[in-house]
Amino acid sequence: MNADPPPPDPTRTTKTTRIIAKDATGISLSGLLSTPPRAPRATILALHGGGMTAGYFDGKAHPGQSLLTLGAHLGHTVLALDRPGYGASATHLPNGQTLTEQSTRVRTALTRYAATHDLGAGLFVLGHSYGGTLALTCAADGFTMPLLGLDISGLGHRLAAPAGQQPSAAGEGHWRNNWGALRLYPPDTFRTCPDMLAPMPERERAEIRTWPTRFPDIAARVRVPVRFTFAQYEKWWRHDEHTLTELATLLPQAPRVLVERQPQAGHNISLGWTAHTYHLRALAFLEECLAGRAAAGHPLPTAA
Repeated sequence: MNADPPPPDPTRTTKTTRIIAKDATGISLSGLLSTPPRAPRATILALHGGGMTAGYFDGKAHPGQSLLTLGAHLGHTVLALDRPGYGASATHLPNGQTLTEQSTRVRTALTRYAATHDLGAGLFVLGHSYGGTLALTCAADGFTMPLLGLDISGLGHRLAAPAGQQPSAAGEGHWRNNWGALRLYPPDTFRTCPDMLAPMPERERAEIRTWPTRFPDIAARVRVPVRFTFAQYEKWWRHDEHTLTELATLLPQAPRVLVERQPQAGHNISLGWTAHTYHLRALAFLEECLAGRAAAGHPLPTAA
């Protein structure tokens, strides 16, 4: 019997902030990159929500449990990207970009990244909140590399929050919609929060209310396995049983659709006490996507 692997050691994780790609207009996308010691089994693209940055996935409040650390520990490259309008591109795109424009820029950036980096078996996209809308849109529009699956949290297809509680120009929205009860988060979360917060660009903020009408067309073009996770105390999106049943039916070409709940969690699920549980489940879903690819006759890379 093989021994269980040791817990992740955040001090041994190779984690760097770098420019991911520069396009023909000279605009760069930045992000956090965490790499395993050997060739990656797969590459995880992590897309943050509105008013956040790639630091959302860094786990400063509970080191060793972040997506960046856990993913690399299990043999994957994790690229947490600052979406267009955030990080290095914020100066050039102060008003942000529409969802369609972001999809084009991110997919181009990944094509350029893949030209000089080993992706392993392919790309797995994990998106939170607005980052989930981008993950689904990128999948519908198509990547140039194999797409293994999508893991989406903090996003549904029917808004629950009243119009007056939707995000402001500062990306704040209604505080309880974003966070929920303080008890759901480690105490240091709010001390470290300024490092991961950023103004929400106007153009993406204006599109939030249009998502419910855009979702059916985008979802109908997704052709990979998808897992949705709703926090127990999610306030932005409806997640009653009828709504979740409807959600699953709107992805007819996805070979598998999972809709799950995360107990004891608020909207910002990767920052709470149950972040470790959520990340492990997301990575377990990636393992299932890899197994499905192997069973379909696509050989997986072997560890170096």
